[in-house]
Order: sequence, then structure tokens, then C-alpha cells
Amino acid sequence: MPTDTKRVRGPEASQSPSLFVSKPAAAPPSLGTRADGRRWGQVDVRPLFVRCGLVSQAKGSAYLEAGSTKLLCGVYGPKETERKDETDMKCGRLTTDMRFAPFSCPERGSWIQGSQDKDLSQMLHESLQPAVCLQKYPRSQIEVNVMVLENSGSVLAHAITCASLALADAGIEMYDLVLGCSIRQDGDSYVVDPSYTEQNSCSSVDSDNQGNLTVAFLPSLNQISGLQSDGEMTEETLTAGVRTCIEGCYKLYPVIQQALAKAVRRAAPPPSES
Repeated sequence: MPTDTKRVRGPEASQSPSLFVSKPAAAPPSLGTRADGRRWGQVDVRPLFVRCGLVSQAKGSAYLEAGSTKLLCGVYGPKETERKDETDMKCGRLTTDMRFAPFSCPERGSWIQGSQDKDLSQMLHESLQPAVCLQKYPRSQIEVNVMVLENSGSVLAHAITCASLALADAGIEMYDLVLGCSIRQDGDSYVVDPSYTEQNSCSSVDSDNQGNLTVAFLPSLNQISGLQSDGEMTEETLTAGVRTCIEGCYKLYPVIQQALAKAVRRAAPPPSES
């Protein structure tokens, strides 16, 4: 029997690689520590690593890591708007585009923007627009492009923070920075800044309080610019969740301020020798 020399043949007795993929662990009980060491029911966000100015082709850019969640954002403009029929003579236009890299999720995706990407792009736009001084840029367009390199949970909240930092790095006038924080409500307990496994798991039998909540917050103005919730939660639980997200945003604020200050010092010209 002739052999196929055009490709490397596998062994006669083989198994599918999917059999060796570890299944996501079930959500831990409501009391005790989480898989990464943080505790349930406490405002315990993941440590952030942020850096500005990594994309040389963009007017402003930011890179953010929160645990295994990694995002990169680039801001382009202000520039002349592409669609003349949507030109506003008195106010600028903000466009947002959020996409997932094919290798960012456990299940490989596509470069083509899907329905989830479009929904997240719209939520990102609604969270950022109240903070940008668009009246300063008439007949202009500002583009915000976010690429999710690795999705390990709370991707919308961290995309809001990363995009806000990129806008500030680009020199776009803003009323305040926008910070995002999310929680996963599971019965009477909750987790702040949930991981991918926690965000998609359910360990409680209480069906009245099951869902995810993401809040976009302007810390200096003490105002909420965006809120996204899914699932079923009571009014009291939702109100408490918003307060918890605001507290989480205040914890992230010093880290973002420090990263922005470092970017300004790097971009500043050296002192002149007199």
C-alpha cells in the first residue's frame, strides 16, 4: 500500500486533543478564598499593570493587565469625519470599536466582528462619551479601538479603564477619567472583578440574585457614566452592587493616576541647561 509523503501521518491509535483539555473548575463556596487567593464578599480587585504610549502609530495608547486579562487600546484623531452626512458643526463624534483576538478566549473566535463585539462596543461608547469634551472638536472624529488579547473575566470594565487612559494619553480634553469595575452576584454573596470562570459559573440555588454588573464611574465628579447589568437581581441587591463597584473604582484610581503621570514625565522635554 503506497504511503502519503505529502504530510506527516499520525499514529494509528490516537485520541482527540479535546480529551486532555482541563474543564473549568466549579465556583467555590460563598465563604473562604477564591481560586486566585482573593476573598468572597470583599472589594478585592486584581492588581493592575498599565502602560501608556506603546502604539507608536496612534495618537494615544494604553496597555492594561489585570490578572490574565490583557487589553490594548489605541486612539486616533481628532481628524476629519469620514461620513459627511453625520458631521456636526458644533460637536465632535466619538466612535468605539472593541474586538476579541481569535486566541483571546478558550474557544477560538474569528477576526470578523460578531454580535458580542458590537454590543460591547456600544456599551464602551455609552460609558466614554459623557466624559469627553466633544464640543471642543467640531466637525471632527475621535476613534477608540480596543483589542482584547486575553479574556480572563471583567473584560468590559477593564476596557473602559484602558480606553479612558488612552484618551488621556492622546491629549483629548475630558471632564474626568472613566474607571470600570464589575461584580458577579451569586445569591447572597458576590465577587468583585470576577475571573472568566467565576463570571460564567453559578453555585447558588437562589435564582433571584444571579447576574453580572458593570459600572463606569467618574471618580473626581462622583458620577456614573455607564451601567450594564444582566441576569435577575432585586432592587436592593442591584443598589448594593453599584456601591460596591464604585468602591472598587476608587481603589483603582491611584494606580491609573500614577501611570498617567509617568507617561507625562516620559513625554516631557528634558530641562534646558542654562
